[in-house]
Amino acid sequence: MGRVAGSYGVRGWVKVAPDDGAEESLASAREWWIGTEAYAVSGARIHGATVVGKLAGLESREQVLALKGRTVALRRDALPEAEQGKYYLADLVGLEVVGDRTRLIPWVAAVIKEVDLPKRRVEVEWGADW
Repeated sequence: MGRVAGSYGVRGWVKVAPDDGAEESLASAREWWIGTEAYAVSGARIHGATVVGKLAGLESREQVLALKGRTVALRRDALPEAEQGKYYLADLVGLEVVGDRTRLIPWVAAVIKEVDLPKRRVEVEWGADW
């Protein structure tokens, strides 16, 4: 969802550089995972191009700066449902890809023909001349 960009003020607020489109989810989440630790969020808001949040257990600028650069994640069940035709990467990991042979493919509509999450399958069509 993003990375810890630094401290916001001196009282332990965390500044996060969010991934594209993750601002609202981060700002409304009740828990952030930083590395392997879960932190309860007592307050968060979008602040320009970043999201700032006050997390339980982080009371000083120094504590926050020790986390700088670490990944900020949310539990999958804290995220809104994906829009029609869009998917969370975590939902695609481990799906069987069905095509005429094994190769790396781009994730574009011209190549991805069907995603069936219940069957854990992705059908692709990638021209032999590529």
